Amino acid sequence: MVRRTELAGFLRKCRADTTPEAAGIVPLSGRRVRGLRREEVAQLAGVSVDYYTRLEQGRHSSPSEAVIDALGRVFQLDAAARAHLVDLARPARHRAGQVPGQRVRPAMHQMIASMVDHPAFIVGRRTDILASNLLARALLTDWTQLPPRERNYTRWVLLDPGAREVYPEWATVAADVVGTLRLYAGRNPDDPQLNELVGELTIKSPQFRTWWHNHRVHERTHGTKHMVHPVVGPMTIRYEALALPGDDDQTLFIYTTDPGSSSHDNLRLLALWATQQRYAPTTGASKAASAQDLLVCDLDPKPVR
Repeated sequence: MVRRTELAGFLRKCRADTTPEAAGIVPLSGRRVRGLRREEVAQLAGVSVDYYTRLEQGRHSSPSEAVIDALGRVFQLDAAARAHLVDLARPARHRAGQVPGQRVRPAMHQMIASMVDHPAFIVGRRTDILASNLLARALLTDWTQLPPRERNYTRWVLLDPGAREVYPEWATVAADVVGTLRLYAGRNPDDPQLNELVGELTIKSPQFRTWWHNHRVHERTHGTKHMVHPVVGPMTIRYEALALPGDDDQTLFIYTTDPGSSSHDNLRLLALWATQQRYAPTTGASKAASAQDLLVCDLDPKPVR
């Protein structure tokens, strides 16, 4: 029933977002509907109006591959949205309560720890943070200091006020991460931990409620983010998302900066500061003093190792 409801909601949103002009239909004057009508979708997809109506009403949930392809063409879905449509139209991989746990291999822990010049972290199911290196924790937040259930990237972005300080373009980042969570939900609708997370975010975040019900999906592959750290200042970060072969639903994120840029210098400074904080006394006064010392010193032109 959950899968039928999600498929129905996604189809309705796609229909509402597809204009007649985009679908090759010349709209008549006085048309009140911005998107397509059900009968127009049915005609363009080559199915009966009754059949498509049952899909949108959640009374049928297993369209054929041909129908999926046709609907993808009608709605002009990108690769991520089409994959999401396929997921919603297929049986779940796991039954409720049977989603297996995740562990990061020791070799991967060692690899990201060795990346002292680049923030790196591994994201698992539900956007859970499974592992992170020192620089990633300095740039974002120290996941190791959070309770296990709170080590989740979506939860941090939506509920932690610190995330709004890190991301000047917070609304764009937050909407994208909700779209990423939507992709996972399409593949694993009966994941009890996912349902718990969605329930919590729905209650605590009005923005999440809006974006979640929008049914937009987003796949993170690579891109650019503007970030601000309270110690070193603004940075333009490039990220790459690498699926780990042999580790289902685990993605390695690596952050880099352009050599010679102020962002590159600031990231190197952050690496120095993070290393110092790791071995310095934990009092606030000591941290403030050490940060100030680093800010006034000249950067060594040699790469930080």
